[in-house]
Amino acid sequence: MTDFLPLFPLEMVVYPGENVNLHIFEPRYKQLIRECDQNLITFGIPAFINKKVMPIGTEIQLLSIEKKHPDGKLDIKTKGIGIFKIQEYYSQSPNKLYPGADITRLKLDDEFDQGLNEEILVQLQELFQLLNLNKKLPRSAHTFRIYDIAHFIGLSIDQEYALLALPKELERQEFTVKHLKNLIPIVKNMEKSRELAKLNGHFRNVVPPDV
Repeated sequence: MTDFLPLFPLEMVVYPGENVNLHIFEPRYKQLIRECDQNLITFGIPAFINKKVMPIGTEIQLLSIEKKHPDGKLDIKTKGIGIFKIQEYYSQSPNKLYPGADITRLKLDDEFDQGLNEEILVQLQELFQLLNLNKKLPRSAHTFRIYDIAHFIGLSIDQEYALLALPKELERQEFTVKHLKNLIPIVKNMEKSRELAKLNGHFRNVVPPDV
């Protein structure tokens, strides 16, 4: 079964459960947000990557219009509530300024492996220490899902989209473990190179060998 959903393509990936603040300035999207506010409808944010609207996107609920500027621009608060797949994309919805699509909503599989989450927590702690990130870690392996941390593990936009497109939490966990195992050694080498670079151009007390 397909439904019609207004779309707001952006060069970013939004995950279910994520809160996103947006500044709306284009006439077509000001129209979209006004209709969401008046008619209590949702809209979709599909990622726009490599000049293409990607087929998997996140359904978005308008939480509030925080400010209406004199020129009609809007500051809004939104939240991701689910994911969908585009079946048919329309660059302009019928009798509207904004794009839209016939979509199929996808079921979120939330079953996870606690052991993998514990492993991810250890990896996150090491990564944040290496990068001197002052960000709170999840409290325990029970209290987070991969979407909650996905923006803080050094993914490119292509990788963030690949993660969004994985249908099962177990797959998202395995993706994250593999990514962090690859990333952490790279960060360690960067830190080592940075420390070596600090020595260049400075006087050093070097003891010559006894030869």
